[in-house]
Amino acid sequence: MLRPYQKINRRKTRVVNVGDVLIGGDNPITVQTMTNTLTSDVKATLNQIDRVIKTGADLVRVSVPDKDSSQALKEITKHSAVPIIADIHFHYKRAIEAADNGASCLRINPGNIGSKEKVNDVIKSAKDNNCSIRIGVNAGSLDKRILEKYLEPNPEALIESALENIKILEDNDFFNFKISVKSSDIFMAIKAYEGLAEACDYPLHLGVTEAGGKRTGSIKSSIGMGNLLLRGIGDTIRVSLSDEPEEEVKVGFEILKGLGIRNRGVKIISCPSCARQQFQVIDLVKKLEKSLEDIEKPLTVSIIGCVVNGPGEANMTNIGITGGGNNTHMIYVDGKKDHIVKDKDLAPYLEDIIRKKAENNSIEI
Repeated sequence: MLRPYQKINRRKTRVVNVGDVLIGGDNPITVQTMTNTLTSDVKATLNQIDRVIKTGADLVRVSVPDKDSSQALKEITKHSAVPIIADIHFHYKRAIEAADNGASCLRINPGNIGSKEKVNDVIKSAKDNNCSIRIGVNAGSLDKRILEKYLEPNPEALIESALENIKILEDNDFFNFKISVKSSDIFMAIKAYEGLAEACDYPLHLGVTEAGGKRTGSIKSSIGMGNLLLRGIGDTIRVSLSDEPEEEVKVGFEILKGLGIRNRGVKIISCPSCARQQFQVIDLVKKLEKSLEDIEKPLTVSIIGCVVNGPGEANMTNIGITGGGNNTHMIYVDGKKDHIVKDKDLAPYLEDIIRKKAENNSIEI
């Protein structure tokens, strides 16, 4: 829960729908990811979708590079528990097929689709199928004309491309869309999103594209998206990692949890450990992070190895533990001392009381 001094004022936007998920306005900031299976392999794709849903994904994007993939959407959208976004590049027929086959959103760059007639056909199909659109502008694939004008990708080029594509949709009386202006350069992305946020009131999809591996990509995404989210900019996010989609979702929620915007699952507050620690903090945290991944209810847990900061942190968490010496530790519940444990294997013991708290709001032992 946000403390008063942490309140973030969201940018006011219109609301669009991606299937039954509402984006923008006062609706929760959604977390999405993208599958890395062959979309034409329906079983593998659905298995991966199920896994990311378990980690909290609100929306899932799949690549649609060919007709086999667009045909596969019939089964994928039928069995997915969350709306599916079809990722389209250049092939306008794939966009039409995706909308006809159940996609809830098309990720396209209208400027790359081709002639005005082709763009009109895609928009008509989106309208007929109550399918939203994401205008996806990327620094790595800007229109040739814009690149010639600006000589290289920059925030102004990204914004101009986005505004031109917005006009294409608006001229076709289509308004159920959101926009992204992604770059692998954090500062370029931030500046582009800032400018776009001032220029329009459509919901914004945030992302630092091609961010890198898990550690590097998580840091870059946290800096870039966190900067924008702190100022109320952003309505849906995707963390782009060279890792499994489940990791993207987990990092996305960690960003939102860290900012106090949206809480899901167990949030662990722990010390870095030092010579004062009375138990192996690092080992315990690693075990609990892994074993508690399936819990959806928001809970805060403090794990502090000694009594210097432990009681203070425990006062602000649902479950807390501090090291007290001689393998004796104090357990706190909802900020109050509850009981002492001695000579316990802490990982399974804490997992048990955390699960009881999540399920029953009680830790009776």
